[in-house]
Amino acid sequence: MRKLKLQVQMSVDGFIAGPNGEMDWMVWNWDDALKNYVSALTDDVDCIILGRKLAEGFIPHWAGAAQIENDEQDFAKKMSETHKVVFTKTLESADWSNAILAKGNLVDEINALKNQSGSDIIVYGGGSFVSSLIKEGLIDEYHLFVNPAILGKGMPIFQSLSAKQGLTLRKAQGFDCGITLLCYEFKKD
Repeated sequence: MRKLKLQVQMSVDGFIAGPNGEMDWMVWNWDDALKNYVSALTDDVDCIILGRKLAEGFIPHWAGAAQIENDEQDFAKKMSETHKVVFTKTLESADWSNAILAKGNLVDEINALKNQSGSDIIVYGGGSFVSSLIKEGLIDEYHLFVNPAILGKGMPIFQSLSAKQGLTLRKAQGFDCGITLLCYEFKKD
């Protein structure tokens, strides 16, 4: 069975964006060790899942970045060329290349993806979509990139839980750019 991995940047106090969607507190000048970690994380991924709101910016961004010759072009091409599934209740068609829409029951759609042959699946967001995945216990690995910032309030992703979920720490690593990685595996009862 394929694993669903979450990669997300967050503040020390657990927010993925400020109260008005601000992301100016996130560290973007990643050091080589963090870039290598992300590259290894995505090497065995052949499907990206996104909520509709994030997809509207994510997909065009990486398609454009893949056209620019620089040190990050290979990663941009990986993001652009990887098959994507966009979860939506409002869109009727996908105008993006390498993307299809998922409009059915979230648990059923995710389990169907996990049961397909292929490599692992990664989710980047958005916030309410990730919250729904967490609430349903669908994420197998959490790759939390904790930024050196405390926001006090903002957009959480763990607020929808109705019961405790157990995690097993697989890796913790600090990077020179200031981000600390916490990698957890979901403990299924």
